[in-house]
Amino acid sequence: MKRDSRLSGVLHVLLHMAQRPGPFTSETLAKAMETNPVVIRRIMAGLRDLDYVRSEKGHGGGWTLACDLSKVTLRDIYAALGSPPLLAMGNRTEAPGCLVERAVNAALDQAFHDAEALLLSRLGKVTLAMLGDDLRKRLGTRKTGDIVAHHV
Repeated sequence: MKRDSRLSGVLHVLLHMAQRPGPFTSETLAKAMETNPVVIRRIMAGLRDLDYVRSEKGHGGGWTLACDLSKVTLRDIYAALGSPPLLAMGNRTEAPGCLVERAVNAALDQAFHDAEALLLSRLGKVTLAMLGDDLRKRLGTRKTGDIVAHHV
């Protein structure tokens, strides 16, 4: 099963946007996410609808942040993406006739529920500002020779 990496990708571009003023084109953001600009426009439009970003059309236009990074959590961005499935595992059969499989499903269902609740809770405790702080710390510990050209 292919993993859904949209949350990671969107957080990546939002963090880039937070580090440099000015608008970013869909083409520039698409390069950072290694995807098509149409995909970026679709994702960013959903974030715009929730007032996390804004867009300006025309020459010199593009996407800019429109939110207070200290008030937006990773869970907020996850929800803005439509709350995709968090776990790739599931039950073999959802409505089994076998009592053994019913017992297995009951145990797994509870474990999956608990794992998702924990993950959502943790995502809700991390803000975009916290990611920015971590990035600044990481940049501060880099040696001059370690710095490579960045993709945005």
